[in-house]
Amino acid sequence: MPRKMCVGHIFELLSLYDHGDSMSCFEKLEQFQLVEEKNRDRAEEIMNEECLICKAPLTYLEADILMECEICHKKENSKTRCVNGHYVCNECHTKGLDRIIALCMTSASRDPIAIIEQMMALPTCHMHGPEHHVMVGAALLTAYHNAGGDIDLRSALTEMMNRGRSVPGGACGFWGACGAGISTGMFVSIISQSTPLTNEPFALSHKMTAKSLQAISEIGGPRCCKRDSFLSILAAIDFVREHFGVEMEKPEIVCHYSAQNNQCIGKRCPFSKVNH
Repeated sequence: MPRKMCVGHIFELLSLYDHGDSMSCFEKLEQFQLVEEKNRDRAEEIMNEECLICKAPLTYLEADILMECEICHKKENSKTRCVNGHYVCNECHTKGLDRIIALCMTSASRDPIAIIEQMMALPTCHMHGPEHHVMVGAALLTAYHNAGGDIDLRSALTEMMNRGRSVPGGACGFWGACGAGISTGMFVSIISQSTPLTNEPFALSHKMTAKSLQAISEIGGPRCCKRDSFLSILAAIDFVREHFGVEMEKPEIVCHYSAQNNQCIGKRCPFSKVNH
């Protein structure tokens, strides 16, 4: 079925190119994010959008090739681009994620699912992308703190931001370890103050990552950053209750992102509406 895109959205995107080189890379990114935010409520109409530049589906290569970011023009090796050849680097894809620190610092919720869904509503969050590698751990840190966990939330969130950004998009398929699952291990590492030389915190961090990846693997692919984020958070809620004695809220999850996911697995997904 041909991909649908409203005419207004096309003109908005085309108008960005008319600025030529007069716009800085960050101004271009901000404009693209504004377009993304204005059109978020039209998800049903513009489903199957993945590329931040032209909204075309992404394609994944078997080996790295040198690519140039369409926004900042940095050149680096990558396996991921859209079918029209556009590449956006991880740094540009996650630009604006600093906004989640303010969101988390003002939240009183003990429900990490509710917290991450607030993050997912931000214009800096896309259907798929490495931003989820930060968001999962940040949502868990916030809910853990609000549920009585003894951490300095601001410094913990800053550390989570730094660590999560280091996991590239596509790690799920190319590394055999989804960034959302790794993010739960980072979360446990932060709250337990794990280092390469610690004993129990080192073990707990690895066990947490393993539990999240196990949950993700049992569903299988293709990837869905929303599904894998939810699965990882649910695994972490149970793990933290068992090993840290902190009770975060664990809600029932019903997905409302399926229309935006070109590779939605439908009823195979535990969060699909047909399963509730």
